[in-house]
Amino acid sequence: MYYTANKINLMKRISLLSLIVMLCVPVTMIQAQTTPDGSLEAMQGFARAVDVSDGRVFVGEPSNFHQPGTVYIFGKKGNNWDQMARVMAKDGVIGDNFGSALSADGNRVLIGAPSANDRIGAAYIFERGRDGTWSQKANFKLGDDITAGGLGASVALTGDHAFVGAPSYADGKGSVMVFQRSSGGVWALKSNIMNPDTSTTNFGSSLAIDGDQLVVSAPNREGGTVFVMNNMDGEWTMATTLSSNQAQEQSRFGSSLAIKGDRILVGAPRNNNAMGTVFVYENVDGDWSPSGLLTAFDVERRYQFGASVAFAEDGVWVGAPGANGSSGNIYQFMMDEDGAWTGSSKLPVGEQEAGDGFSGSLAMDGNVAVVGLIGADYGAGSAVIMEKKGSGDWMASKMIIGEESSVLEPVKGRRVQCDDLKAEQFGCKNVDLISFLPVSDIGGGRGVRVNDIWGWTDPETGVEYALVGRNEGTSFVSLADPGNPVYVGNLPMTEGSRANVWRDIKVYKNHAYIVADGAGEHGMQILDLTKLREFDGEPLQLEETALYTGIHSAHNVVINEETGYAFIVGSSGGGNTCGGGLHMLNIQDPTNPVFEGCFSDPSTGRSGTGYSHDAQCVIYNGPDEDHQGSEICFGANETAVSIADVTDKQNPIALSTATYPNYGYVHQGWLTEDHKYFFQNDELDELMGAVERTRTMVWDVTDLDDPQLLREFYVEIPSSDHNLYIKDDKMYQSNYVSGLQVIDVSDPANPVKVGDFDTDPFSKDAPGFAGTWSNYPFFKSGLVIMTSGREGLFVLDTNAKAISQ
Repeated sequence: MYYTANKINLMKRISLLSLIVMLCVPVTMIQAQTTPDGSLEAMQGFARAVDVSDGRVFVGEPSNFHQPGTVYIFGKKGNNWDQMARVMAKDGVIGDNFGSALSADGNRVLIGAPSANDRIGAAYIFERGRDGTWSQKANFKLGDDITAGGLGASVALTGDHAFVGAPSYADGKGSVMVFQRSSGGVWALKSNIMNPDTSTTNFGSSLAIDGDQLVVSAPNREGGTVFVMNNMDGEWTMATTLSSNQAQEQSRFGSSLAIKGDRILVGAPRNNNAMGTVFVYENVDGDWSPSGLLTAFDVERRYQFGASVAFAEDGVWVGAPGANGSSGNIYQFMMDEDGAWTGSSKLPVGEQEAGDGFSGSLAMDGNVAVVGLIGADYGAGSAVIMEKKGSGDWMASKMIIGEESSVLEPVKGRRVQCDDLKAEQFGCKNVDLISFLPVSDIGGGRGVRVNDIWGWTDPETGVEYALVGRNEGTSFVSLADPGNPVYVGNLPMTEGSRANVWRDIKVYKNHAYIVADGAGEHGMQILDLTKLREFDGEPLQLEETALYTGIHSAHNVVINEETGYAFIVGSSGGGNTCGGGLHMLNIQDPTNPVFEGCFSDPSTGRSGTGYSHDAQCVIYNGPDEDHQGSEICFGANETAVSIADVTDKQNPIALSTATYPNYGYVHQGWLTEDHKYFFQNDELDELMGAVERTRTMVWDVTDLDDPQLLREFYVEIPSSDHNLYIKDDKMYQSNYVSGLQVIDVSDPANPVKVGDFDTDPFSKDAPGFAGTWSNYPFFKSGLVIMTSGREGLFVLDTNAKAISQ
């Protein structure tokens, strides 16, 4: 039978959407961060989880990367919505993901922190006192003997009962912990609902509850299974399982759940090429059975329809955060009083921007709803509070965001020596901090991250400049006084292009050449850097001097200053992509690039097109006499190192390729100055578990036709490695969360680590993509400049005297 509204006592559920980007690619292939198919940190910003209860709105911000997870509570005063409270766990730490899951019931809220306690997890009860303040009343943890749990990945609160999912418990089988509040106000574990299945299915990943019926998902069981549990005299027993032969293996069936009376909604946002589906089940005479499917009437691939679901008083809301270039939509499905479907429409809210992920989270109660824009502001996230008016229409009442963190303040006007392995809060060894500017001080707005970096020295003034890539443009910073760097100018991304994570910059003849990956019709921007001399105290708002449109998006641009040639690599999205290989340009007239040819080696690259992620091109002066004086490019081509003679741009020659055991992603590399050795990093081998410590390959390229792996060099940290450069006899490697690694390569067969500087003091050394992106060590001054994604620009001195000792 169909439900009626007066049967409901709990009818809301949040989404557990993980990664917008990951839904766009096969989950069996790990992607590098620095590809447009790569996954960055999970969308763990503001509005990752939301809920509504008794006219109050609860919004989780599990991570802003510089402070512990936070939950914001909003209420209405008169006609205005205001922040009423902001809570953190008493034992909260950065990275605990407190606020990843929320469930509110009246004056209480249950909050999950699945990464707390070294990812064993935790959950917390907060309660509103008579004076309106919210305070922590309970902290739920697993036993000391538990090594994994993810407790708090999902939560549901109803009255004096708290349900907390632990999908990683028992080696990934999963469970749901049930806690009960006594008459004296003490919360205690009442029972542990174990996975009825014996396989690793992550039971407890999502929860929804209505009265005596608990719905639990296990999304890793054959494409996903949902368990319906009944409360029989205080004991929870399995009533039935829900699945569908129309749910594909990677559909994530059960990613979102909602139950209301005799109906259950099961979201499968990855179903059917991530178009997404919501499966509807109905309880008829005590038996749950399929009663239909909900899909978007204008659905396209990657809409992720069903990433969030909620029952309204007169129907159902379904979120599709991937719709329209991930701007996101909400679809309303209306029902009559008998529960029959009567129509569907999109909910008109306003214009979202591509990437906002509107409806990535969703909750409603009565006439109040909250919708998360989990990708807004480059993943920082925002939310909109909506209210149902007397006309029956839902209208946006207020856009809300979290509070900015000020943990990282600028460091200027004083050299901070590395003393006792610390420079301020940054870990270090033999590297001093000259200055630091946060992202916000070099033109970055909320959520903006920095990425690539290069340097330029003004030939007239001798002033050194840092050229810093951002999501949406490029910043220019004067180092005339390195201890007091000055932000002097901003070049926005190409008009009509998309903001993105990937930007790359090189310099030739006082001009900057800038490309961006995954950015649509961005092209290659060319800027006359002498314009920076016009700075008069206010940051310059710059326009490109010229724009090359022969490519659209590209991952990198490589320049051989000796020949005046640029090599655009990793092109995609339009123009002449050259298979992602070398798109070769004559830039001897800096503002008038001329295309002269392509090179790619189809025996390399994941797609078999010769895609090159990065390269170094030089006039070869090494010991291989057959190739001395030729223009040689050393490509890092995802699956192999590629060496090519590109002297004749019309007839380039593939000389050789080389690979090595357990490669993950052949990412980037650099030659020693004698051109005898090529040091190459792998961005994914640590993340894939192929190696336990950061690994760098050392190639003997004394014979360009037959390169040999001289050795694999390891440092003591497990972090993922990124860009590396070699100057004189030192290698400077950016290792994401572990920061700069300074390696003595005077004996290439026996490299020795001699210094480091950690730009991300809030993250543990581990594989992953936070922290430093790149560095530039080529200034004559000896300074090293370095970017760190969410932190900013660092100016460093590698303290050669200390290193030599």
